[in-house]
Order: sequence, then structure tokens, then C-alpha cells
Amino acid sequence: METPKTPTDLSHRIREGLSRVATAMRIDDWRRSKTAGLNPTQLSILELLEGRTGGMGVKDIAAQLGVSQPTATDSIAALERKGLVLKRGASADRRAVTVEIAAEGRSALWGDGAARNSTERAVEALPVNEQQDLLITLVKMIGHLQSLDAIPIQRMCATCRYFAPFAHADAERPHHCHFVNAAFGQRDIRIDCREHETADPASRAATWDAFREGSASPPPGS
Repeated sequence: METPKTPTDLSHRIREGLSRVATAMRIDDWRRSKTAGLNPTQLSILELLEGRTGGMGVKDIAAQLGVSQPTATDSIAALERKGLVLKRGASADRRAVTVEIAAEGRSALWGDGAARNSTERAVEALPVNEQQDLLITLVKMIGHLQSLDAIPIQRMCATCRYFAPFAHADAERPHHCHFVNAAFGQRDIRIDCREHETADPASRAATWDAFREGSASPPPGS
């Protein structure tokens, strides 16, 4: 078979590659959810709630997972019957409920210990510098998806009011987190941070520009 002289667009081939990785991740999720006696959507809900101490509303859960609200409602009801999540009424609206992970839910989530799945092992097989480059590339892709309204704003450093990119001259730790008042490096960039507070649109845009360009951003409130 002759090799095509004009391969498909680079972006298309990268998407193909990401699709293969997504397939491996789905297989990992099915195996892990089966071990926990759940389905992948239920497992994803537990993972989403695990880092949200105040819980989340059903609408927000559906939006973050990219599923319909009825699907999220059914999955939450199943988790509640199993005693893995708790629901409580929101004080501002009696019709609304907030969903929180229960202690049993955390046990189910981490019941298989800290074993690495196939995707994590594949990442760990890369040299450290390539792992860091991949992380930053993914953060930038997620940022663009957010700008297209393809996904909700994520709890990443680059969207947080406490994040100051390239605030320090130290190449190993150029960024600053005002929440903990400490410098940190590229490999420490987070995609889901429990202390995240979304910056206002203007600050968020300035921070993104600085992060992408690799230069210092204006201090918060400037």
C-alpha cells in the first residue's frame, strides 16, 4: 500500500491521536467503575464531587460532565440509593438541591487504591520534560475550548484570581500563587484546584495572554 503523498491536516491527525487516548481512558473508566459497582457516569460524578467541599447543583454537574440534566439526575439518584452521595435543599431555592459526596462515596472512589491506570502509565513513560510540555499544551487547549464555550470554565491556575504567571525571574519557579503566597513551576500547574476562585473576565483574559506569551501579568486589581 502506497503512503499518501498528502496526509490529512495536522490538527486532524492530532485529534485522531487524542481520540485513541480517549478510548484507552474510557476502557480504564469502565474497569474502575465495574470494580466499584458503578457505571462510568456515576464514577465521574463521584470524582467531580470529591474536590467540592460545598457540593454542586445538578445543573452544574451535568454541565461539567457534558451530559443531559436527566442523565445526571438519574445517576445521582442511583448514587444516593447506594449511600454514596447526599442531597440537601439549597437555602435560596427550595426546589434546588446540592449534591455532596458521602464518606462511603470516597471509599468507593479510592477502593482500588492508588494503582495507576494505563493512561497514567503511558504518561509516566514519557521523559519528565515531555510530561511538562504535554501538561502545558493541554492547559492551553482547555483554555481555547473554554473560549469557544465548548466546556465550562475549569478550576485551572490560568483562570484563577490568585494566579500570577511568570511573576518571578526564576526559570524553575516562575509563577506565583497569591492564595498560598508561594512561587511554583510549570510542572505544578493545576487543572483542577480545590482553592480555585474564578477571576473576573478582564483579569482572566489578561492572565491567559500572559500565560500564553510567557511574560508577567498585571497584579490583581491593577
